[in-house]
Amino acid sequence: MSRPLIGEPLPLDLVNTWWNWQGAHVDHFDDVGNVRAWLDEHGLPADGDLEQARERLIESRTAMRKALAGDEESLNSILRHGSRRPLLRSGALSEEVIVDDPAWRAAWIAAADLVRLVGERRERVRKCANPACVLWFDDVSKNGRRRWCSMETCGNRAKVNRYNQRHS
Repeated sequence: MSRPLIGEPLPLDLVNTWWNWQGAHVDHFDDVGNVRAWLDEHGLPADGDLEQARERLIESRTAMRKALAGDEESLNSILRHGSRRPLLRSGALSEEVIVDDPAWRAAWIAAADLVRLVGERRERVRKCANPACVLWFDDVSKNGRRRWCSMETCGNRAKVNRYNQRHS
């Protein structure tokens, strides 16, 4: 089964590695091979043990979901595992990520990027309007009125439901 809603910013892509499919929860990270592929897809290092990195990513994903729903303490706990240090390299600004355990690197980067994304675009970071859907997206539409993770799935279901209600 392919993952829905790929191509979102890194933190939302991590959040969306857990989704609903035909009434059941699907965790993309149940398979450690998918963890490796996800890290590679985002150019993130798999420092240390891959199973430990998987556990940290799942912990970060859970904390990020809670933060998006308004409970920020778990995310703040994740953020305590690292920091970014600004550097100049060949005259250009760069950053170095420092974590207390290499297994936290990718999970910490995603969590810190969520803070940046929400800080810059809070009104555009949204959960799909379908109550049964758990996916999040960054609304980059011109008018900022996107409601669905995908018009082909959740948007179409809503249209069909409205039609059926009107004609029943």
